[in-house]
Amino acid sequence: MSVEILMPELGESVHEGTVSRWLKKVGDTVKEDEPIVEIMTDKVNTELPSPASGVLTQILIPEGELVQVFAAMGVIEPAGTAVPAASTPKPADAPAAVEKPVEAPAPVAAPEVSSDERRFFTPVVKSMAKESGVSDAELASIAGTGEGGRVTKADLEKYLAEGRKPVASKPAAKAPEPKAVVAPTVAGPEQELVPLAGMRKMIAEAMVRSSQVPTVSTVTACDVTNMVKFRDINKESFLETYGVKLTYTPFFIKALAEALMEFPLANAQLTPDNQILKTNGVHIGIAVALGKNGDEGLIVPVIRDCHKKNLIEIAKDLDGIAKKARANKLGLADVQGGTFTLTNPGTYGAMFGTPMINAPQAGILGTYSIAKQPVIVDDMIAIRSIMHLVLTYDHRLIDGMLAGKFLAGVRDRLQNFDFFK
Repeated sequence: MSVEILMPELGESVHEGTVSRWLKKVGDTVKEDEPIVEIMTDKVNTELPSPASGVLTQILIPEGELVQVFAAMGVIEPAGTAVPAASTPKPADAPAAVEKPVEAPAPVAAPEVSSDERRFFTPVVKSMAKESGVSDAELASIAGTGEGGRVTKADLEKYLAEGRKPVASKPAAKAPEPKAVVAPTVAGPEQELVPLAGMRKMIAEAMVRSSQVPTVSTVTACDVTNMVKFRDINKESFLETYGVKLTYTPFFIKALAEALMEFPLANAQLTPDNQILKTNGVHIGIAVALGKNGDEGLIVPVIRDCHKKNLIEIAKDLDGIAKKARANKLGLADVQGGTFTLTNPGTYGAMFGTPMINAPQAGILGTYSIAKQPVIVDDMIAIRSIMHLVLTYDHRLIDGMLAGKFLAGVRDRLQNFDFFK
């Protein structure tokens, strides 16, 4: 019995992926749960296990091609099955149907039945209509009283008795407007063209989808002097005791998680059928840039149940997912279920920006670089460590007042530094 290799759901809002590599060839023997194909999406690269043991007899989606969720990518037959001669897609297969002789199409001006007028008629009604000179198009215009609007013999008799009505001819189909032809880009003498493919292409498509969401960004300055002092004093002992570096990001995640619990609408999302999907837990996605210069893409692994974890647990989880992301070892569970996203361009010295929402989430928080600045404290000039927090949010779900209160909640937690005590 043959078994199809199906494209699974690889996360919320993921409708397709790219077959980046087949790990087995047609004719190879495979074992159940053995990795068989590598799939790439904008969220994760993952190896899919074989759904059964047997022989890979067909590859339906070749490497580099898109595949929709739940679509068949290949076929596995029981061991010993002969491999068909033409088991992989070939460019020559497609034109085969064109070589068949095709009948000349009927004149466009007098089509008998259009695709939206095709209805079922009983043999009695068809015969009666033919004898009376009623065309299929005219027959389809009669309001039927039978089951499902079917035209009955009585309906046709009544129609003929009352006098036939002219059927309004449909206007000729408007010729499709010619599509704009994009001239191929030609690289100059000091230039190089690189195809937009793989993860970079998936990210581009995800960003286009996110750009359709009506968003607003709100900014606040945050005095993190106490947090900076605490980290400076404890970072070495923290590494010795817990085995991970103490960066600023765990502080941001902790403050953000508490604020999301206080303002749960910011932790929700708007569904395609216009319902608000609320989640009781806080599962924060952390944007991680890949590659030495961050030029290999961006992935957003998720730290789950942030609202239940202390700073130490969050720091360990953050270190773990960052290492897995950079080693390309993230699994499906590592990228699914995020309710909010944190991006930290401040790590690279960025002072300010407006991050793009990770649809369908309701918001994303950008944390930017910390710099010492002169500020007024109790009517006196003081040198304090200041940073900017930028919240981008879905304005269909979150209004300005809620966004302002939520952002202030994150800011106050970082400034007061109470959540670690």
